[in-house]
Amino acid sequence: MVYKFRVILDVKEDVFRDIMIQGEATLEDFHNVINQSFGFTGEEMASFYLTDEDWNQGEEITLFDLSESGEIRLMEEVTIDSVVSEEEPKLLYVYDFMSMWTFFVNLVEIDDEQQGVSYPAVLNVHGSIPAEAPEKNFVADDFDEFDDEFNSFDYDDDDYQGLSEEYY
Repeated sequence: MVYKFRVILDVKEDVFRDIMIQGEATLEDFHNVINQSFGFTGEEMASFYLTDEDWNQGEEITLFDLSESGEIRLMEEVTIDSVVSEEEPKLLYVYDFMSMWTFFVNLVEIDDEQQGVSYPAVLNVHGSIPAEAPEKNFVADDFDEFDDEFNSFDYDDDDYQGLSEEYY
């Protein structure tokens, strides 16, 4: 089966690519096609995220395992048809965690493979990539838990008075 996706860059202007890729292709294959179709080098860290209907970020599937536990799912081990279906048609894709290029990946249709067609295929290109990734606006409520933990530290200037000047 062939999966047709619309991959939309999260910017003000309409920037998207329509991509067809085989369902048994890995998310790493999909990552490579997305990067090529948008003109990125593909050398930066990236992750796909499972989402719900409202695009809420769920489980991460990453390009490289940087975790200490080794329990993260890797793109090279996960096929598209194992995480995307007509019932669960959405993924988030984030490329380059320093710039945070964010993409909404939406399944448009699942179809039979066509004779003589090479997959993956970029079917439609619309819009140009901005020179820089847009700034992300984070909601202050997202950081309340962090603030509570940070403010719970007992800090006392007297704790550091015995340190040698060479450490300052």
